[in-house]
Amino acid sequence: MAKKWLEISVGGLLVAGVVALLALAIQVSGSHLNGSNSQYQISALFDNAAGLSSKARVTLSGVTIGEVTSVSIDKQTLMARVDMAIDGQVDYLSLDTSASILTSGLLGEKYIGLSVGAEEDMLVDGDIIEDTQSALVLEELIGQVLLNLGGD
Repeated sequence: MAKKWLEISVGGLLVAGVVALLALAIQVSGSHLNGSNSQYQISALFDNAAGLSSKARVTLSGVTIGEVTSVSIDKQTLMARVDMAIDGQVDYLSLDTSASILTSGLLGEKYIGLSVGAEEDMLVDGDIIEDTQSALVLEELIGQVLLNLGGD
């Protein structure tokens, strides 16, 4: 009887471990099991969106409030168009909100950082953020430093 109890408890621990690993994988990937969260779409136009990809996070004051859904070329302006899905509870982004492409750490992943302005009217589904700051390209910065060092 004691051996059977030991086998059952080891099996229970194994199942609990697999469930914990699945929960951790879902948490790390940023996916959600419940699809009931309402979202709205906004876009921003950047001169350079180097390194930014879909599924990148969108943050406000360091808190994730959405994700990038696509990065493409806007055919009218020939600029990088970044489409974002923002959590529906975040309904306080003013029309003069600015968007910047930021980097986690020195060579980390790219993400969008939003800064809210002072306008009273709020962004709604389909709006475009006009105040943007493009990604810093490390190669360009190194080239400028080398050019400045060589010019002395």
